[in-house]
This record gives sequence, C-alpha cells and structure tokens, in this order.
Amino acid sequence: MEQIVNAATPAFFETSAPAWIVLGIVLVPLLGFTIQIFFGKRLPRQGDFVPTGAIGISALLAIYLGIQMFRAGNPDLLYQSGDTGFIWKWLDYGRCKLYAGVLLDNAAIIMLMMVTVVSFFIHLFSIGYMHGDKYYPRFFAYLGLFCFSMLGLVVSDNLLFMFIFWELVGFCSYLLIGFFFYEEEPPRAANKAFLVNKVGDCLFMAGILLIFHVVGSFNFREIFAFVESGQWVESASAIGVYSGIAPETLLTFAGILVFGGAVSKSAQFPLHVWLPDAMAGPTPVSALIHAATMVAAGVFMVGRMFPFFTPTALLVIALVGMFTAVFAATIGIVHNDIKKVLAYSTCSQLGYMVMALGIGGFTAGLFHLITHACFKACLFLGSGSVIHAVHTQDMREMGGLRKKMPITHLTFLISTLALTGVPCLSGYFSKDAIIANALEWGMTKSGAAYVPWIFATAAAFMTMFYMMRLMYMTFWGEPKNQEKYDHAHESPPVMTIPLIALAILAIFGAGTLWPLTTASETWYGDLVQRPEAAAAAVTAGLPHAAESFEHMYEGMHHAEHSAHYVALFVSLAVVAAGFILAWLFYGKRKFSAEKVVARIGPLHRTVLNKYYIDDFNDWAFVRGLQKFCWLFKVTAEALIDFIVNFMGYFTRFVAFIHGLIDKYIVDGLVNFWWWLTHLLAGIFRVLQTGNTKDYLAIALLGAVVICLVMLFV
Repeated sequence: MEQIVNAATPAFFETSAPAWIVLGIVLVPLLGFTIQIFFGKRLPRQGDFVPTGAIGISALLAIYLGIQMFRAGNPDLLYQSGDTGFIWKWLDYGRCKLYAGVLLDNAAIIMLMMVTVVSFFIHLFSIGYMHGDKYYPRFFAYLGLFCFSMLGLVVSDNLLFMFIFWELVGFCSYLLIGFFFYEEEPPRAANKAFLVNKVGDCLFMAGILLIFHVVGSFNFREIFAFVESGQWVESASAIGVYSGIAPETLLTFAGILVFGGAVSKSAQFPLHVWLPDAMAGPTPVSALIHAATMVAAGVFMVGRMFPFFTPTALLVIALVGMFTAVFAATIGIVHNDIKKVLAYSTCSQLGYMVMALGIGGFTAGLFHLITHACFKACLFLGSGSVIHAVHTQDMREMGGLRKKMPITHLTFLISTLALTGVPCLSGYFSKDAIIANALEWGMTKSGAAYVPWIFATAAAFMTMFYMMRLMYMTFWGEPKNQEKYDHAHESPPVMTIPLIALAILAIFGAGTLWPLTTASETWYGDLVQRPEAAAAAVTAGLPHAAESFEHMYEGMHHAEHSAHYVALFVSLAVVAAGFILAWLFYGKRKFSAEKVVARIGPLHRTVLNKYYIDDFNDWAFVRGLQKFCWLFKVTAEALIDFIVNFMGYFTRFVAFIHGLIDKYIVDGLVNFWWWLTHLLAGIFRVLQTGNTKDYLAIALLGAVVICLVMLFV
C-alpha cells in the first residue's frame, strides 16, 4: 500500500524515527509503573517522582513530535510504521495475519500531547492531594499504568491492539475508581463501571470480528482501502451467511457495533450510568478519567474509524450524542455534589463531541475533545482543591470561598467560562464549531435535520446555568457553613501550579483570542481537516450512500460561513440567557430555587433521581437477574432435583431386583450344582474304599444286577 504523505512532508516522517519516539512516549510510563509498583515504598518520597517524571518525559517527547508535525503542516497520514518496516509480527497463519505497528496522523499526535501534558499536571496535583494516604505509592503506580494504556490506544495502527489497550484502560479505571477499597462506595462504583463497560466492549468486539471476517485484516488503512475499493460488496456477497443482506446494511451494522464500545467508554446514553458513580474515586482520578484517558478513548476511537461509518451509522451516532448532551445537562442542573455536577457536565460535553462526529463535524468534535480536556481537568482538580479545604463535596455547605481560595477561584472561573463557551477562550472556538456544524447539517437537509442544532443550543444554555449555579453556591455569596468556611484555606503550590497551567491552556488552547475566528482557522483546524473525501470514498460501490455523502458535504461547504455567524450569535444569546437566569436565581435572589422546586416537585425528584434509570437498571438487570437466579434455583429444586431423585429411586429399585435375581437365580443355580456335586462326591467317596475285595464284590453285585435286568426285560 502506498505511503500517504505529500511532498511537503519532511524526511523525518519518512524514517523510523517517529516510531522510536512513540515507543518512548508509550513505554516510559510503563517503566515508571514497573519501578513504582515494585520499589515505590523503598524510594524517597515513596517514589511519587518516578511516575510523575516518566509522564513528564513522555510529554516532552510528544511536544517534540508535535513540533515536527507543525513543520509538516500536512493533514494526511504522517507516519505508518509498516511503510518503513518498523512492525512487529505477532501471528501469520493463513488468513489470520496479526501485526502491531504505529499509526501517526495529526489527530494522533495532538492526542499524544494532550494526554501526556494534562496527565503530567494531574500527577503533580496528586502529590499534594494524596499526601498522607496509606496507599500513596500504589496510587501513582496505577496512574502510570493508566497513562500507558491510553497512549498505546492512541497510536495503535489496528483494531485488535486498540482493543487490547481499550480493555487495559477499563481495567485501570476499575483499579483507580475503587482505590479506596476499604470504604463502602468505591468498590461498588468500580464494579458498576467495569460491568457497564463490558456491555459496550462486547458490542465493540463483535464489530471488530465482523470486520475481520469480511475484510481479513485489523489494520485501519487496509480496512479503509478495502471498503473504499468496493471489495466490501464483493466479499459480503460471497459469504453465504450474509445472503439476502445488503452490503450497505452489513457495513452499517458493523459500524453501529463498533460505536457501541464508544457508548460505554465515553458514557453515552444509556450506558452513561457508571460515570457519575465513578466520582467515588480520588479526585485526581476523576480528572484523569474525565479529561485525558477513559472517556476520551471512545470519542477518539469514533474519530479514528470515521471513514468507515455509513450515513446511517453516522445518523445513529448523532442521535445518541445530541440526546446525551441535553439529557445529562438537565441532571447537572439539580445536583448538589460538586463532583457529580462536573461528571454530568462531562457526559453532556461528550455528547457534543459524539454528535459532532455523527453530523460530519470531524474537526469540531476532536477539537472539542482537546480543549475540553484542559478546562475539565482544571475544573476537577479545582473541585479537589475545594474538597481538600472544606472536607465536603456538598455545595450547600460551601459559599464565599472566593476570599479564602483566590487562586482556586480564579482558575475555576476561567475554566468554567471556557466550558460554557464564553468568547475568546478555547472552549468557545470548539463548542461554536460544533453548534455551527449542527446548523450546517440542518441547512443542508432541512426539516428534522435542525434538531441536533436545537439540542446543542439548549445544552449550551443549560451548561451556562448549572456552571454559574455551581460558582454561586461554591465560591460566591455568603458562607453556608461557617465552621467549614473558617477552616478553609488555599491549597499548597504543588496543587495550585497545575491549576494555573491548565487555566492558561483553557485560555490559549485554541491558539487565538479573536472571537470571529472559525474552528477551521485555528491551529487545530489548520492541521486536522474534516475527511469528507475519505468518508465519501468509503461508500464506493454503495451508490446511494456515496451520493448521500457527496450531497451532504457539498451543501455543508456552501453553508459553512453563513452557519458560523448565525450559530455564533444564537449560542452567545443562549449563553447570556443562562448566565442571567443563574444570576437572578443565585446572585440577586429575585427568584427562589426552593419555591420552584416545590412547585415542580415530581419533575425535580425525577431529574434528581437521574430519571430513575439507575432504579430501572437495578430492577431490570440487578434484581431481575437475582429473580432469574431464584427462579432457576426453584426450578432446579422442583424439576431437576425431582429427576435426580427419581433416577436415584429407580436405580435403587433396579438394584433390588438385580439383587433378587442374583441371589435366587444366579446364586441358586450355582449353589444347586455345588450341592449336587457334593452329594455325588459323597456317594462316590463311599464306593472308592481302595480295598480290592470291595471292588470285586461291587463288580460281582453289578453283574448280578445286570443279569437280573436282562432276565426280566
């Protein structure tokens, strides 16, 4: 397969140098984990500097790789290790060829930079936050393994190895969510996260196996080239099990199965239920999961597989994403736990990203993934700083902390404004791009196609409202618990420095402060372009799908600039409305939240109880499974035990009859012959005296008897 690089690509990406750098980026955290898990307790400072230094080295290497990428300025594939022979052959037997290599494009390199830099600051923050914990060395070891897993996932050049790292990411989240295993809630939350993710992982695995069955390869480039060439149609028709199924339907089905993995990993409805409960883990873990690793994996996977999805599969992706964005935002409005508000905010923002990918906004969706990582990490670490100071997560016991914690307050405010899409901050550019893409989608297709834009706009309004509510309840206004307020204090520099660094990234992450800049004009948009051609080419041989793609992207191209400005002013209007409403409720107190809650009591209880989805899952799956097991137990006792007992009684009866036959017939015949033999032996023993006279007398007697018989006869 020819190497996809253009003339502008520097010689650096035509050698194996990038692969060695990537191996360093991925394996250094693994080395740090190995040292820490075995020797951490014996090292100075319990070895916290080992995983922190390891991820710092990875960050420097990733930044160096990013510099080379900026020099290349090429939106196509930069490096494929198979082109330089830098590849590991795992298995090569017949049709099953399993190879492992490195795949680098601009999106992957930017992800490497984001994961390593954000993770480094989370490691640094953890030094202060986790200080004094009795399992301190183990915590840092787990962080290192978590980062290694995510980095390996990003650079994998095939679905199989991506899935291996995918599972390792899930395992690490299980270890870290349940880190406080001696408490009641964390182990339950860890089990819930693990089991819910297994649902999506099974779908993901089924999709991978279906793709391999038809394509015969796990490699991304080979899969895309196979489908693009139209061979999917030929292979699908040649396989008898698929007879009667249209190739486009089969392709759509495979894409939806693959997307099922992202639904669980990136906490999309209905498999979102694990993410809020994951807040039971340490706050730095929450920051890592919500910003750089776990939930980012699902969105990145959808972006990586984007050229594979058919229009129908993309529509499913868009619908799931847009619903999750609004659904999670409504729950964030009513919660009082600061970390759970941020958790539902993450669900909502992930819905934004997934929706963007579903409507063809490849650049906008992955751009928001990058910017969101910076300000959401800052928000979670800021919440950890607050919890560290007041020893509670309930915002109803906070208030007025702005004066006590000025650095935490300022960095939290900056990240909040970035999250809500206030102009000039990084989140504004990426979120505006998503809303503009949603409007483009509607302008292209008209009618119901405007629904994603309406949902995205509504979610933007709710995001501003619940984040301003959080700011008023936590940092502004008057203290609600004077004792906690009096003991509150600013966090140490080891915790505030990461907050400052992440807040700076939240400001300058888009590379510009000019509010009229479109996403495609930012540094990210210049490097990572929406792969319209690739997406359309995938459906070669599927005429209706190809026509749909071409029509959609042609229309979106013409609508892009007008949609940008309309979306800009509308989103700013709803963001301002959300701020004003929050100010009237919690700032000026013109409206009473308590009175509103009392008036809409049933609705408030429904939302506060997360629409009773957890209760439904508990009823349908947890208790339902328990009832099924009970029913199976009763069935076993009533039916299976009856059968077993019947067979036991029947066997005993047969054995009894067999005993009678054996005793009275078999043994009777044997005993009879023994008795007869014994009798005859006794008689003949009398005759056999050994005396010659007796023998002569018996012979004479016998002769006399014979003569008499002959005489009478």
